[in-house]
Amino acid sequence: MSEFYVDPHGDDSWPGTEHQPFATLGRAVRAARETTGAVVVRLRAGRHVLTEPLEITRGNLLFQPYGHGTADQGKAVISGGRRVTDWRVRNGVWLADVGDLDTRQLYVDGRRAERAGTGTLPGVVTCTDIGYVTDITLGWQSPADVELVYRGVYPWTEARCPVASVATTDGTTTITMAQPAFSRAHDLYNFAWEGQTSHGPGLPTRVENDPTFLTEPGTFVLDRSRPGHHVLHYLPRPGEEPGQTEVVAPVLEVLLHVTGVTDVVFLGLVFAEATWLRPSTEGFLHYHGGGFYEGGPVDKVTVVEGQAWVTVPRESAVIPACVRVTDSTSVRVEDCRFTRLGATGLGLTGGADLTVRGCDFDDLAASGVTVTGGRNVLIEDNRVHRTGLDYSGSPGIAVGDTHDCTVTHNQVTDVPHCGIVAGPAHGTRVLHNLVTDSMGILADGGGVYLSGPQGDGPDSGALVAGNVIADTRTPYNFGLYTDYGASWVTVEGNVVMRADNTAVLQVTPPLENVVYRGNFWDADPQGSEAIPEGVTYEDNTTITVPNDLDAATRTIQHQAGLLRPR
Repeated sequence: MSEFYVDPHGDDSWPGTEHQPFATLGRAVRAARETTGAVVVRLRAGRHVLTEPLEITRGNLLFQPYGHGTADQGKAVISGGRRVTDWRVRNGVWLADVGDLDTRQLYVDGRRAERAGTGTLPGVVTCTDIGYVTDITLGWQSPADVELVYRGVYPWTEARCPVASVATTDGTTTITMAQPAFSRAHDLYNFAWEGQTSHGPGLPTRVENDPTFLTEPGTFVLDRSRPGHHVLHYLPRPGEEPGQTEVVAPVLEVLLHVTGVTDVVFLGLVFAEATWLRPSTEGFLHYHGGGFYEGGPVDKVTVVEGQAWVTVPRESAVIPACVRVTDSTSVRVEDCRFTRLGATGLGLTGGADLTVRGCDFDDLAASGVTVTGGRNVLIEDNRVHRTGLDYSGSPGIAVGDTHDCTVTHNQVTDVPHCGIVAGPAHGTRVLHNLVTDSMGILADGGGVYLSGPQGDGPDSGALVAGNVIADTRTPYNFGLYTDYGASWVTVEGNVVMRADNTAVLQVTPPLENVVYRGNFWDADPQGSEAIPEGVTYEDNTTITVPNDLDAATRTIQHQAGLLRPR
């Protein structure tokens, strides 16, 4: 077995030994490619800054901090960010010339700074095919950097569209939106509901990223009006001083990509500070979960015959991850932290025998971990919280198109939409998870959400068992939600409390071969008074007194959540 050491204070011309370590991870990866047999890469404590993504294309590799598992273990951070210095102060706002830097996030002393924004467009606003007209002068300093946010076009969506230009004549302002995002928004967002018909995204619910919006301490704006001479604006919090405050702007979109390998392990590392730039140019036309629309056919789906319908994309793209594992086998990610990232933390695509265990996912713009395709995947004992900070439809954990994926003993809390999502798949097991404070922003989802076929018979279906779902927060939700033609699902021995609705049995398209058995909740599920044909509903217990429900489900609650509390 070969060993290479990496220290931010090392030197890439050295041999990478314990006493003469490399300076960069890129050099260690190149050395590993030139070495046969197993390789261990040990990272000294500190911030390991990447200037380009790490491409892992050979197997039999282990990455871990120096002294992992001992008292000597240090905190090794793999960062795609850049420190911002040389601030000047004008009217209380910090300004820094950052060249061609482009980013959608900023972190100050390790804490997320929000992009500055304000409410909807002011004045009397009229929607047009290409944008908006308002009867007042806006006074934006950098109009082409402004982004409009549309929360709740559908209750489960939140879109983002960039502005192209603004022109004012005689006090009337015309806002021209960037294409193709705005025209695609008109293609996608169309519906009829409760006697009302709507076409297009309507008025925005928030307007972001212009220096005139800098009114709240701890917010920032990136002014890109002069190509190659971008200016970062930051309104500090009380007590922050330019020379004493660490400001990091994410630069890379991908930190690490493992492709087509066998036997790679990551232990005890921190992955931090990356962004995702596509929404700034192409917009972000969210549809559901981590999916967004990139153009193409849109289908009309009837919800209630003759009364309600929506348009949906025939195909969706998925928000990418900052750490990616693609078509690989026997990859383990354990005891790592994914934080301060501008997209999804960890994305697994294809492959087999993949394990994510004991990790923390926090302060993420999108999901914690997503699994698309693959066989024999284990997502176990992970803590997911404060995710979906920029893309509110993002589930904490999402799996789809998998075979034999197990999501077990995770704790998911403080997420803006669904906690755990399983799309069409075979043999998914969602077991003994604790999901609290889900559905914090968007509606029509659940703590645990399954949609579509989950197998082709009882032996390949999904099992949802032993989960505890509490405090599902928006006014329209289902703590435990089997939706949109879910089939071959057994929902057994779960606890749901303090949700708007505990579960729902009548959906469109209808459920088929779905069994609800032995569950406990504090209110009857919607549709339980007339069980539909495709549902078996037996031995479930409704207990409306909180203390009595806790007493009856103490064992289930004790066994749900993290195996190693932290």
